Amino acid sequence: VMQVAMSAATHSSRPLSVRVSREKECADNSIVEPMSPTGRVMEELGVCIVVVIGLGTPVNLPVFRAGIETELLTRFPRFRSIQVMDESTNNSKPRWVQTPVNMDDHIVVPRLDPEADPEKAVEDYVASLSLLPMDRRRPLWEFHFLDFPSSEAASTVVLRLHHSIGDGTSITTLLMASSRSTADPARVPAMPPPPKRTGAIYQREPRPRLSSGDYLALLAWFWSYVVLAWHTLVDVTMIVATILFLSDPRTLFTRADGVEPRTRKRFVHRTLSFDDVKLVKTAMNCVRT
Repeated sequence: VMQVAMSAATHSSRPLSVRVSREKECADNSIVEPMSPTGRVMEELGVCIVVVIGLGTPVNLPVFRAGIETELLTRFPRFRSIQVMDESTNNSKPRWVQTPVNMDDHIVVPRLDPEADPEKAVEDYVASLSLLPMDRRRPLWEFHFLDFPSSEAASTVVLRLHHSIGDGTSITTLLMASSRSTADPARVPAMPPPPKRTGAIYQREPRPRLSSGDYLALLAWFWSYVVLAWHTLVDVTMIVATILFLSDPRTLFTRADGVEPRTRKRFVHRTLSFDDVKLVKTAMNCVRT
């Protein structure tokens, strides 16, 4: 069982300020890396990703620790890098700088009340992670191991990391690619094949030939792009207007007084049968991907 959620940090997310020499940067490009525009946006927003993984067996902490060291730290530099503000130039820019990693700072085994309801204990603990600040003096990720059974798992692993490291899809794929089989640890996990986009929606209509004489079809083909450009312009205008002055439509999650609370929010989940999901897909005549 794997679930991904996002939470916004409530504290300042300004990177550390350091000076990086040009000689060091040119000598080893892997040590200093500029932060991408998307990473800068996530840095300003202070958004974290929380991944909840249900295991079928109790937590084997030495195996997890060895896997994190050999797979994540060795192969992916972002897991051993911190965010800094390079002040060696006039226009300071955020960058990734590699740093030594102490695994004890990133592995958390909390002590929870053994008499508490397991489901509520997991939800309360995951919800509390959205309020805890992350120490920017070390890489912005941490594993939390809840080694007690619940109704759906023998134990639970929670990964919290900053959104500038990656998004939910990439992190989930990364965790799957980094896993190994207990029967054959040397075997690389089989990843699902790319989706086959064979539906009618993916079939592009060819542009009518000018020599065919069917100028009506050519006009229809050109008009379809005009309509596409118009709808794109309307969508962008609505997004900008919503950001500036329009309010979001009221939903079941909107408070009656219209004020968004800044208090604690909970992460709740529910397991759905895959057969039920496929039944809804068939009833809605959705395209298979």
